Amino acid sequence: MHIDRAVAAASAGSAQAAPIAVRLPPLRFNYNVLIKLSFFLFVVCGAIALVEPSPYDFASFLTIGLWFLGGFRVHRFILAFLALIFVYNFGGFVALLPYLNEPDPTLFMLQSLYLAITAVFFALFFAENTLARAELCLKAYAFSTVVAAACGILGYFNIGGTEDLFSKYGRASGTFKDPNVLGSYLIMGALYFIQSLILRRTRHLLLTLSALFIVVAGIFLSFSRGSWGAFIVAALMTMVFAFHSNRDARVRRRIVVMAAVAVGVALIGIVLLLSIDSTREFFLQRASVTQEYDEGETGRFGNQLRSLPMLLDRLNGFGPLRFRLIFDLDPHNSYINSFASYGWLGGSAFLLMVGLTIFIGFRLALARSPYARIAHVYWPALFVFLMQGFQIDIDHWRHVYLMLGAVWGIETARIRWLERPAWVERPVGLRQSSGRLPSR
Repeated sequence: MHIDRAVAAASAGSAQAAPIAVRLPPLRFNYNVLIKLSFFLFVVCGAIALVEPSPYDFASFLTIGLWFLGGFRVHRFILAFLALIFVYNFGGFVALLPYLNEPDPTLFMLQSLYLAITAVFFALFFAENTLARAELCLKAYAFSTVVAAACGILGYFNIGGTEDLFSKYGRASGTFKDPNVLGSYLIMGALYFIQSLILRRTRHLLLTLSALFIVVAGIFLSFSRGSWGAFIVAALMTMVFAFHSNRDARVRRRIVVMAAVAVGVALIGIVLLLSIDSTREFFLQRASVTQEYDEGETGRFGNQLRSLPMLLDRLNGFGPLRFRLIFDLDPHNSYINSFASYGWLGGSAFLLMVGLTIFIGFRLALARSPYARIAHVYWPALFVFLMQGFQIDIDHWRHVYLMLGAVWGIETARIRWLERPAWVERPVGLRQSSGRLPSR
């Protein structure tokens, strides 16, 4: 009995003296998951533009750096885009040379170069693993639009004393400094929700309808005439593309019914907002075709007309940010600004890049391919921005460069699919084992 206790005590003592070694599993990380998380954060941060540099800029360095370390491929089709965006910025730096001692023009061109780099990244990024990455981007972007629109609504109605933070000039600005940028930013999120509804790609119908309601309300309360028109055109394009790409009569009927539901939700939201007297009065004021600052020889349109003969005599334009020094206003026209700030070299490259983008955008949206559905969101959103460029400066909008790179990257994937249809990732919902679409 005493011997057993002694043995037990000795065993306990030896256990304390020699603790059992525990083997921990080696630390591991999944590179692809890390890229997805950083990319999701990168896109979401695009909705935050109250400070400069914005969180989007910091997230871009992280995401692009991680992606670069993993390696990438450059398809020959995308070389045209790379060349044009390079020449566009090169022309701007040539026009900058006489004003290198001025900080604002120099910063303007450095920002242009940075945005061009992000567009190249998006083009190369979407050219690989296209369906998964494009869908991830849309989800992140749509989420960010709900947040931005909700902040704009809070600011417009001064809920929680947020008027000074989330509204400007009596208009919802949300997480942006300019209500016009908020209204335009929200468009692609609204298109994503509309497509999810008309194609029944959502498991949570009421949640999607609520999100669409919030985003459309944000667009309306931005009181941006350009955003109103752009949203209507882009929404119609998305619905027409969906109807055109589906041959089944039942699917087409469902698209029509759900499109009517989506339009109804949007109209209900607008009618409710117009029932508020102050909102209705401001709407009637903003709904006019032109405003006071648009008219006259020294108004927006007058300045644009007066600048044209002056630019004909200046090969390098006025120089970056010099238009405002001559006319006391920014050009509010990205096409005139491309020649005024980037010279004839940069302006010509910009026009050619826009023209080619419009060609490949419609080809991508109308051709039958595994990438048509995602193109029906990206392309209408980008197209209306390119049209908005005639009445506002879009050349430094971060989300425009996202969409520009995305359209070129998705079209690159489609070209590769045409070259090797059996190679491409299989899209969800297609049963063909070869990866081909019927009647291609």
